[in-house]
Amino acid sequence: METAEFTGFRVDAEGVRGNIVLSRPDRLNPLSTETLLDLETAARWFDARPDVRVVVVSGEGRAFSAGADLVSFTPGGMGDRPPHEAADAGRRMADALESMRAIGIARIHGHCVGGGLVLAAACDLRVASSDTRFSIPEIDLGIPLAWGGIPRLVREIGPALTKELVMTCRPFDADEAKAAGFLNRVVDLDDLDSAVEELADAIASRPAFAVQATKSATNAVTSQMVGTARAWADSQALMAGLHDPEGRQSAENYLAKVRKK
Repeated sequence: METAEFTGFRVDAEGVRGNIVLSRPDRLNPLSTETLLDLETAARWFDARPDVRVVVVSGEGRAFSAGADLVSFTPGGMGDRPPHEAADAGRRMADALESMRAIGIARIHGHCVGGGLVLAAACDLRVASSDTRFSIPEIDLGIPLAWGGIPRLVREIGPALTKELVMTCRPFDADEAKAAGFLNRVVDLDDLDSAVEELADAIASRPAFAVQATKSATNAVTSQMVGTARAWADSQALMAGLHDPEGRQSAENYLAKVRKK
């Protein structure tokens, strides 16, 4: 088995199988700027291993991912990198995972929030436990949903439901996500690992060329339908949102509520 450690997660590869495991369970697996850029690198790490056919993306502990570090939603919270590069890190992550040669399967449980939902949407397939709770709180944080999240949600669940969930920040459960078309399967938490393994094995056992050609063809069709390539401008909207006075007040109110919990 080959392994590698990155910022906030680890990867491994053995034979036809690979894993990306978000590994900061004490903070519900947040996605910092460095983690996002390292996820882009990890996708290329798997591309350099042609035997790997399926990569399962999961999170340790009580959650898949709580999304971006909350400090990222402050004007000075994007670390030492240039602001435009930090603001674009989520889009680069999603594009890299989506274009990865191997088939990505998101193993979702607990909480899947904001950027964590974009990470899941960048995977090809998604299996969730019935206790999973999804939410997209970005507008409560005073910013638009970035990282290419809008076109990916439109692709998976349609424009009307995308607008509702993003504009209202309304949480939703796994059954609603399955009914909307976002999830392939919903199972009890005790059955989650076996369901993911069954799906991964079914894909990995098929001829690799035909599977990869199917992924490429499907992605080519949907990219023309929803325009994921236009998400390069998301970073500009994100940076503008970080300096909008009404948005900053909303973020302060939201973060105050979170800290009280």
